[in-house]
Amino acid sequence: MNKTKNMMIFAMLLAIEIILVMTPLGYLPIGVLSITTMHIPVIIAGILLSKKEGAALGFVFGLTSMIRATLQPSMTSFCFSPFVTIDGMSGNYASILIAFIPRILLGFVSGLIYEKLICKINNKTTIIIASLVGTLTNTILVLSGIYIFFGQAYASVLSIAYETLIVALLTVVASNGIIEAIVASVVSVLVCQGAYYVLRIKTEY
Repeated sequence: MNKTKNMMIFAMLLAIEIILVMTPLGYLPIGVLSITTMHIPVIIAGILLSKKEGAALGFVFGLTSMIRATLQPSMTSFCFSPFVTIDGMSGNYASILIAFIPRILLGFVSGLIYEKLICKINNKTTIIIASLVGTLTNTILVLSGIYIFFGQAYASVLSIAYETLIVALLTVVASNGIIEAIVASVVSVLVCQGAYYVLRIKTEY
Protein backbone atom coordinates (compact mmCIF):
# COMPACT_ATOMS: atom_id res chain seq x y z
CA MET A 1 0.00 0.00 0.00
CA ASN A 2 1.19 3.51 -0.70
CA LYS A 3 1.65 6.15 1.97
CA THR A 4 -1.62 7.95 1.17
CA LYS A 5 -3.68 4.77 1.61
CA ASN A 6 -1.82 4.01 4.83
CA MET A 7 -2.60 7.44 6.24
CA MET A 8 -6.25 7.20 5.17
CA ILE A 9 -6.74 3.79 6.80
CA PHE A 10 -4.92 4.81 9.98
CA ALA A 11 -6.99 8.01 10.27
CA MET A 12 -10.21 6.02 9.80
CA LEU A 13 -9.23 3.45 12.44
CA LEU A 14 -8.17 6.24 14.80
CA ALA A 15 -11.58 7.90 14.39
CA ILE A 16 -13.34 4.58 15.06
CA GLU A 17 -11.20 4.02 18.18
CA ILE A 18 -12.13 7.44 19.56
CA ILE A 19 -15.83 6.86 18.81
CA LEU A 20 -15.74 3.52 20.64
CA VAL A 21 -14.09 5.12 23.67
CA MET A 22 -16.56 8.02 23.80
CA THR A 23 -19.74 5.95 23.31
CA PRO A 24 -21.34 2.82 24.80
CA LEU A 25 -20.19 0.94 21.68
CA GLY A 26 -16.83 0.43 23.37
CA TYR A 27 -18.41 -1.96 25.88
CA LEU A 28 -21.15 -4.34 24.80
CA PRO A 29 -23.16 -6.16 27.49
CA ILE A 30 -23.62 -9.88 26.76
CA GLY A 31 -25.56 -11.44 29.60
CA VAL A 32 -23.63 -10.81 32.80
CA LEU A 33 -20.45 -9.99 30.87
CA SER A 34 -19.21 -6.66 29.50
CA ILE A 35 -17.25 -7.22 26.30
CA THR A 36 -14.91 -4.49 25.04
CA THR A 37 -14.58 -3.76 21.33
CA MET A 38 -11.87 -1.11 21.63
CA HIS A 39 -9.11 -3.59 20.84
CA ILE A 40 -10.51 -4.39 17.39
CA PRO A 41 -9.32 -1.26 15.47
CA VAL A 42 -5.86 -1.78 16.99
CA ILE A 43 -5.71 -5.36 15.69
CA ILE A 44 -6.95 -4.30 12.24
CA ALA A 45 -4.28 -1.57 12.10
CA GLY A 46 -1.58 -4.15 12.84
CA ILE A 47 -2.90 -6.48 10.14
CA LEU A 48 -3.78 -4.01 7.37
CA LEU A 49 -0.86 -1.64 7.90
CA SER A 50 2.03 -2.98 9.99
CA LYS A 51 3.07 -3.79 13.52
CA LYS A 52 4.35 -0.21 13.87
CA GLU A 53 0.97 1.34 13.05
CA GLY A 54 -0.71 -1.28 15.23
CA ALA A 55 1.49 -0.27 18.15
CA ALA A 56 0.77 3.42 17.46
CA LEU A 57 -2.99 2.87 17.59
CA GLY A 58 -2.45 0.70 20.66
CA PHE A 59 -0.82 3.71 22.29
CA VAL A 60 -3.97 5.72 21.52
CA PHE A 61 -6.07 2.92 23.05
CA GLY A 62 -3.95 3.10 26.20
CA LEU A 63 -4.12 6.88 26.37
CA THR A 64 -7.88 7.01 25.93
CA SER A 65 -8.41 4.24 28.48
CA MET A 66 -6.34 6.18 31.03
CA ILE A 67 -8.29 9.37 30.28
CA ARG A 68 -11.60 7.49 30.58
CA ALA A 69 -10.52 5.93 33.88
CA THR A 70 -9.61 9.40 35.15
CA LEU A 71 -12.73 11.26 34.02
CA GLN A 72 -15.27 8.45 34.50
CA PRO A 73 -13.79 6.39 37.33
CA SER A 74 -15.17 3.04 38.42
CA MET A 75 -14.09 1.21 41.56
CA THR A 76 -11.08 -0.36 39.79
CA SER A 77 -10.00 2.70 37.75
CA PHE A 78 -6.94 3.25 39.94
CA CYS A 79 -5.39 0.29 38.10
CA PHE A 80 -5.41 2.33 34.87
CA SER A 81 -4.88 5.92 35.99
CA PRO A 82 -2.32 7.41 38.40
CA PHE A 83 -4.73 10.29 39.03
CA VAL A 84 -7.52 8.25 40.65
CA THR A 85 -8.10 7.28 44.28
CA ILE A 86 -10.94 4.88 45.13
CA ASP A 87 -11.66 4.04 48.79
CA GLY A 88 -8.11 5.01 49.71
CA MET A 89 -6.61 2.96 46.85
CA SER A 90 -4.53 5.21 44.59
CA GLY A 91 -3.05 4.66 41.16
CA ASN A 92 0.66 5.16 40.53
CA TYR A 93 3.31 4.63 37.85
CA ALA A 94 2.19 1.01 37.50
CA SER A 95 -1.24 2.26 36.36
CA ILE A 96 0.47 3.85 33.36
CA LEU A 97 2.26 0.59 32.55
CA ILE A 98 -1.00 -1.38 32.72
CA ALA A 99 -2.86 1.19 30.59
CA PHE A 100 -0.22 1.43 27.85
CA ILE A 101 2.08 -1.60 27.56
CA PRO A 102 -0.56 -4.32 26.91
CA ARG A 103 -2.38 -2.08 24.40
CA ILE A 104 0.80 -1.20 22.50
CA LEU A 105 1.79 -4.87 22.38
CA LEU A 106 -1.74 -5.75 21.25
CA GLY A 107 -1.20 -3.91 17.97
CA PHE A 108 2.46 -4.89 17.64
CA VAL A 109 1.90 -8.61 18.25
CA SER A 110 -1.13 -8.74 15.91
CA GLY A 111 0.90 -7.15 13.13
CA LEU A 112 3.94 -9.32 13.84
CA ILE A 113 1.96 -12.58 13.81
CA TYR A 114 0.26 -11.61 10.56
CA GLU A 115 3.58 -10.61 8.99
CA LYS A 116 5.25 -13.90 9.97
CA LEU A 117 2.39 -16.18 8.90
CA ILE A 118 1.04 -14.49 5.74
CA CYS A 119 3.28 -16.47 3.37
CA LYS A 120 2.78 -19.79 5.17
CA ILE A 121 -0.99 -20.26 5.47
CA ASN A 122 -4.10 -18.76 3.85
CA ASN A 123 -4.97 -15.17 4.62
CA LYS A 124 -8.22 -15.76 6.51
CA THR A 125 -6.55 -18.19 8.92
CA THR A 126 -3.66 -15.78 9.39
CA ILE A 127 -6.04 -12.95 10.33
CA ILE A 128 -7.86 -15.20 12.81
CA ILE A 129 -4.62 -16.31 14.49
CA ALA A 130 -3.26 -12.74 14.65
CA SER A 131 -6.54 -11.50 16.18
CA LEU A 132 -6.74 -14.29 18.75
CA VAL A 133 -3.11 -13.97 19.86
CA GLY A 134 -3.25 -10.16 19.95
CA THR A 135 -6.44 -10.09 22.04
CA LEU A 136 -5.20 -12.67 24.54
CA THR A 137 -1.85 -10.85 24.79
CA ASN A 138 -3.69 -7.70 25.87
CA THR A 139 -6.05 -9.51 28.27
CA ILE A 140 -3.35 -11.58 29.96
CA LEU A 141 -0.90 -8.68 30.34
CA VAL A 142 -3.57 -6.35 31.78
CA LEU A 143 -4.75 -8.90 34.34
CA SER A 144 -1.18 -9.94 35.17
CA GLY A 145 -0.28 -6.29 35.77
CA ILE A 146 -3.27 -5.85 38.05
CA TYR A 147 -2.33 -8.96 40.02
CA ILE A 148 1.35 -8.03 40.35
CA PHE A 149 1.00 -4.32 41.13
CA PHE A 150 -2.46 -3.95 42.68
CA GLY A 151 -3.44 -7.44 43.83
CA GLN A 152 -4.32 -6.60 47.43
CA ALA A 153 -6.06 -3.33 46.56
CA TYR A 154 -7.97 -4.89 43.66
CA ALA A 155 -9.21 -7.75 45.82
CA SER A 156 -10.19 -5.29 48.52
CA VAL A 157 -12.39 -3.08 46.33
CA LEU A 158 -14.04 -6.18 44.85
CA SER A 159 -14.63 -7.52 48.37
CA ILE A 160 -12.97 -10.86 47.67
CA ALA A 161 -10.15 -12.63 49.48
CA TYR A 162 -6.71 -12.01 48.03
CA GLU A 163 -6.11 -15.76 48.01
CA THR A 164 -8.96 -16.20 45.52
CA LEU A 165 -7.96 -13.29 43.27
CA ILE A 166 -5.96 -15.43 40.85
CA VAL A 167 -9.03 -17.64 40.32
CA ALA A 168 -11.19 -14.57 39.68
CA LEU A 169 -8.72 -13.20 37.12
CA LEU A 170 -8.40 -16.55 35.36
CA THR A 171 -12.19 -16.65 35.16
CA VAL A 172 -12.11 -13.29 33.37
CA VAL A 173 -9.59 -14.69 30.86
CA ALA A 174 -11.76 -17.78 30.30
CA SER A 175 -14.96 -15.75 29.88
CA ASN A 176 -14.46 -12.18 28.67
CA GLY A 177 -11.03 -12.82 27.16
CA ILE A 178 -12.11 -15.74 24.98
CA ILE A 179 -15.29 -14.02 23.81
CA GLU A 180 -13.40 -10.80 23.01
CA ALA A 181 -10.83 -12.81 21.04
CA ILE A 182 -13.55 -14.57 19.02
CA VAL A 183 -15.40 -11.30 18.32
CA ALA A 184 -12.13 -9.65 17.26
CA SER A 185 -11.24 -12.50 14.89
CA VAL A 186 -14.67 -12.47 13.20
CA VAL A 187 -14.77 -8.68 12.77
CA SER A 188 -11.12 -8.52 11.66
CA VAL A 189 -11.65 -11.14 8.95
CA LEU A 190 -14.70 -9.30 7.60
CA VAL A 191 -13.09 -5.84 7.71
CA CYS A 192 -9.65 -6.86 6.44
CA GLN A 193 -10.91 -8.98 3.56
CA GLY A 194 -13.33 -6.20 2.63
CA ALA A 195 -10.47 -3.71 2.69
CA TYR A 196 -8.31 -5.98 0.52
CA TYR A 197 -11.09 -6.11 -2.05
CA VAL A 198 -11.95 -2.39 -2.00
CA LEU A 199 -8.33 -1.22 -2.02
CA ARG A 200 -7.26 -3.91 -4.49
CA ILE A 201 -4.56 -5.24 -2.19
CA LYS A 202 -3.15 -8.48 -3.52
CA THR A 203 -3.06 -11.27 -0.98
CA GLU A 204 -3.18 -15.04 -0.77
CA TYR A 205 -6.48 -16.55 0.31
